[in-house]
Amino acid sequence: MKLRELAHSRTGDKGDISNISLIAFEPEHYALLEKYVTPERVRQHFTGIVYGQVTRYTLPALGALNFVMERALGGGVTRTLALDAHGKCLSSSLMALDIPELDGLCKPAAGDA
Repeated sequence: MKLRELAHSRTGDKGDISNISLIAFEPEHYALLEKYVTPERVRQHFTGIVYGQVTRYTLPALGALNFVMERALGGGVTRTLALDAHGKCLSSSLMALDIPELDGLCKPAAGDA
């Protein structure tokens, strides 16, 4: 299943650092996010975009993870010619990350699709 079925995301930037927050739609999904969305998986997902360290901060009380990605914005907003200098599309890209599908989890009810 795609990560977008369990969570939503926001991004921020500072210089050449991008951060992506990942927030579970339901509190019971947080443990799945924590298990399957590791710094290593995020770094691999952004191969060719993120060239520095990826650090993950866990926020269980909020049901959220925050990823800080260094060397991620082509030098920063004032130094890159990228169309998405702030890295706002990175959250959409992260939502395409595949995680294992679990029986009965996040399947739309009949008529909800």
